[in-house]
Amino acid sequence: MPGRRPRRIAAARELSHQPRHLRSNGSRTDGTDNGQRDKVEDQVDDDATDGHDGDDGGDDDGGKSRRRWRRTILEWLGVIGGGIAIALLVEAFLIQAFWIPSPSMEPTLDVGDRVLVNKLSYKFHDVHRGDVVVFERPPGASTGENGEIKDLIKRVIAIGGDTVEAKEGDVYVNGKRIEENYLEPGTPTDNLPPTEIPQGHVFVMGDNRTNSEDSRIFGPIDEDAIVGRAFIRVLPITDIGWL
Repeated sequence: MPGRRPRRIAAARELSHQPRHLRSNGSRTDGTDNGQRDKVEDQVDDDATDGHDGDDGGDDDGGKSRRRWRRTILEWLGVIGGGIAIALLVEAFLIQAFWIPSPSMEPTLDVGDRVLVNKLSYKFHDVHRGDVVVFERPPGASTGENGEIKDLIKRVIAIGGDTVEAKEGDVYVNGKRIEENYLEPGTPTDNLPPTEIPQGHVFVMGDNRTNSEDSRIFGPIDEDAIVGRAFIRVLPITDIGWL
């Protein structure tokens, strides 16, 4: 019996000399197994996370889609609102559309035609003979059947300082007969005795001389009453053209 004890101690010593990174079953304890276990655990966590993200991905995509739609709607509202604001500013200060309520400008313009009027024209230059202008209805002019006519459209025949008259159906300005190619051939101009136009006023007549209420009735108009110069017909589309 005394001989067994030394062998057990020796065995213990042998074990004590084994590297600490070796287990009793010969496996390594330097972190390799732990690293593998960590990798497995990380993989499990990643899978779980991926699955969770997959569930939320639908919600995130839905939220992003809703945000995109909201942004798109807001952008279009901004575009439409900006367009309306620009249109109102243009109409107030630059260009305005008018419709023709009577046949007084035939054949140049027919009833129902639409024209665009440049409201800045006479801010930069004087009124010219031959211009087609829109102006506020003077007190002596008819208001139409239902009183809806607020503005009239006529052609400028003479300006401040001119003398205008009709002789044998033709129009004379400052003693000279003027060419009026915009009239229907053979159209006479009547009821126009010699008239001197005051400064700051213009004498206007319709191209349909036999059916036009114009300066022959209500006299020359003040230039300040002119809304602007009609420069183009836009409707009907088949008759688009410069005036």
